[in-house]
Amino acid sequence: MAALTERVVQTRRGIDIEVRSGGTGPDLVWFHGLVGLAPVEPTLEALADRFTVHAPIWPGYGAIDNEGAIEDMLDFALLGWDIVDGLELAQPHLVGHSFGAMVAGEMAAIARTDLDRLALVAPFGLWLDDHPIPDPFAVLPFQLTDLLFADAANAGQLLSAGTDLESDEGLAEFMVANARRLGTAGKVMFPIPNRRLSKRLYRVTAPTLVVMAAEDGLITEPYGDAWADAIDRAELTTLDGAGHLANLEQPAALADALAAFFTA
Repeated sequence: MAALTERVVQTRRGIDIEVRSGGTGPDLVWFHGLVGLAPVEPTLEALADRFTVHAPIWPGYGAIDNEGAIEDMLDFALLGWDIVDGLELAQPHLVGHSFGAMVAGEMAAIARTDLDRLALVAPFGLWLDDHPIPDPFAVLPFQLTDLLFADAANAGQLLSAGTDLESDEGLAEFMVANARRLGTAGKVMFPIPNRRLSKRLYRVTAPTLVVMAAEDGLITEPYGDAWADAIDRAELTTLDGAGHLANLEQPAALADALAAFFTA
């Protein structure tokens, strides 16, 4: 699998953004979700065998002190397009995962001809009163595993990037980093992840793949149907044996599903 290297891209607004890039082929931009990018992302490495992958790190998730640059969903969506411009890409494929899918959906609604195809993996962004989404801001780190993973056996190591959550020091380290990440995500997800995106999805004209995870504790099956119904040219697929972090649990299956869609 192709390795990704990290660099810093500055947007026209002057915001420095860390971006992991690598691979060959058509350009694919991956917008990460709730827990950020893991130190090793096997899904991205598999995709880099077939695409030139660009994975920006949202403000508040990386080493750069830049979280004050964004305040709301419009800031996120415009920052996404500013990153695409900073990378000098023309009509890339967009993939959004988790809350990154909510941002990618907004981007596709705002600038609907500026992308080739769109994929939304375990997407936040819609709200169904009959199927309320659990609040990830109200649980302790060890409780997140049941929401994020189909198999919690190795969840601690995957989620914490090797930090020992059983030790006081490890738990404290994770809590501090996680508070910063969730503070950024909370700007568009708290108290519920609903910023009226449903009113704008009619504008999305790019062919779209909605990828659901069969054992996702956050985004359940009815949301896949709702996304597919809201976007005219959408198709829906479900990954077995995967929770919300399908990119870590089922990387080969996810990469294959995305590659098949983008090359169809």
